Amino acid sequence: MVAGAAMFSLLNLLIRHASSELHPFQVAFFRNFFSLMFMLPWLFKAGVGGLRTRKSWLYATRALTGLAAMLTWFYALSVMPLAEAVSLSFTTPLFATIGAALFLGEVVRLRRWSATVVGFVGVLVIVRPDAEAIKLTAVLVLVSACFSAASALQVKALARTETTTAMVTYMVLFLTPMSLIPALFVWTWPSWDMLGWLVLMGGIATLGHLALTRAFHMADASAMMPFDYTKLPFSALLGYLVFGETMDLWTWVGAGIIAASTIYIAQREASLARRARSAAAASASVRDSAR
Repeated sequence: MVAGAAMFSLLNLLIRHASSELHPFQVAFFRNFFSLMFMLPWLFKAGVGGLRTRKSWLYATRALTGLAAMLTWFYALSVMPLAEAVSLSFTTPLFATIGAALFLGEVVRLRRWSATVVGFVGVLVIVRPDAEAIKLTAVLVLVSACFSAASALQVKALARTETTTAMVTYMVLFLTPMSLIPALFVWTWPSWDMLGWLVLMGGIATLGHLALTRAFHMADASAMMPFDYTKLPFSALLGYLVFGETMDLWTWVGAGIIAASTIYIAQREASLARRARSAAAASASVRDSAR
């Protein structure tokens, strides 16, 4: 999950750069198109059998929510400061935790709820919203966060039976033609230099989604989503190296709160996993003794 966060932080910088020449809807199409190109070698090797599934409907709905999240996010990145957009996007884990409890039947305990809310408080410390801060662009990011949470929950549902590579391939197979439709209304041809950046974007996005999908194979969505907060230090580092941006004191305070919440989540989940393994081993021992 942390590796995926690093990839998506870099992806955000590339989106911002590409949007200086192309409409965000076009950037979204090229991101999906080149991601598909990176997945074609696996598809040719696996053949049609590698895409055999009984959950086509869930792949389709995941693509719809993913496209809505992508278009709103790409547009927001093109018209608002990167740090502000990334900070507001951190509401995704809160929406995902609620959704995991309501729709996936995951047991979300009080401590995990508390840690997720504390992480969100850290985001509020960074953004420090007031009446004037509620703008259309901020609403776009929050809408994107809702759709991202819905998409993440569908990924978790698919991860119960589907392979990581199949899930990522299906995503770009659906999203490439779907994202082409809005892109055609604003189409202009990219320059050769920009085309190279778009290819790199597709590769980074593919790596990020492979890491994200693998994370959902390994643990509950509500446990993994708080680690999305690690985008903040990654974004701060990349912003400093590329744009010379620095974070103010309140941003560092918020980052500390977010880091504390994610560290607590990790320790809590590890403790619960150890207890579960111990209980399973004890149960197996009792059964063997009874025989």
